[in-house]
Amino acid sequence: RMRHVVDARGSFCPGPITELIKAYRRAQPGDEIELLATDPAAKSDVRAWAQKSGNEVVSIEERGDHFAILVRVVRR
Repeated sequence: RMRHVVDARGSFCPGPITELIKAYRRAQPGDEIELLATDPAAKSDVRAWAQKSGNEVVSIEERGDHFAILVRVVRR
């Protein structure tokens, strides 16, 4: 199991979700992807993507000036 960190801070829609999907393509089931983003739209974008793709949003945290969104890869 690996944790991939995707730093998309300063990037706006669709940048953060595009970067997340790139990491997802390299990940294996059981891996976690942590997306760091400043664009508030990333929260709803990631939730919608996870629901559509069958993956899991583990947590969404506010960390000062950005969000940390943790996704668990359930299926590829």
